[in-house]
Amino acid sequence: MTPMPHPESGSRPYHHGDLRAALLSTAERTLRQNGAGALSLRELARELGVSHAAPGRHFKDKQALLDALALTGFQRLAATMDATDDPALPLEPRLTALARAYLGFTVDNPALLELMYTRKHDPDIPEQLAGAIARTKEPFFRIITDAQERGEIVPGDPERIALLAGAALHGVASFTATGHLPPETALTGVDELVHHLLHGLRPR
Repeated sequence: MTPMPHPESGSRPYHHGDLRAALLSTAERTLRQNGAGALSLRELARELGVSHAAPGRHFKDKQALLDALALTGFQRLAATMDATDDPALPLEPRLTALARAYLGFTVDNPALLELMYTRKHDPDIPEQLAGAIARTKEPFFRIITDAQERGEIVPGDPERIALLAGAALHGVASFTATGHLPPETALTGVDELVHHLLHGLRPR
């Protein structure tokens, strides 16, 4: 079967792998503009100018598409935080930079964030998605364990401490996504949030 051309590309056919990427890109745009309820494999196929059956070669159903969107979201979030984390920085600016990267991603992608965390708390998720979710926790875990080794914060289970720190940031992100907190307020308040968080964690 000859691949159908993209509606904006004249006679250029999709190459192997291009259709999946195009489906995800178009689906994310739809998600951003109209929410997850507006997503439809048939409608994506129509928009991309391929047969209604073509998306089925990459996503067996809408849930598989949603899982793929969530997966790419968590992968991008992890990559963003990894690129930001600088172990050479002192604790407070290091954690502040990571927090700003996290909140920056959530401010830019509110609809994707909602989808990501809806799937995160579903016990029946694919192994690959579960692994991507776990990867987003690693930067916070590294910062906490490094700080504990230097005696900069209290001892204790680093996973629990990282979870509490992440929960504080996610709370701000959720308030921003639901319109309870303006994005600029969330981003400019990162320094204060991290300062108060660390003040509460310092050994007494």
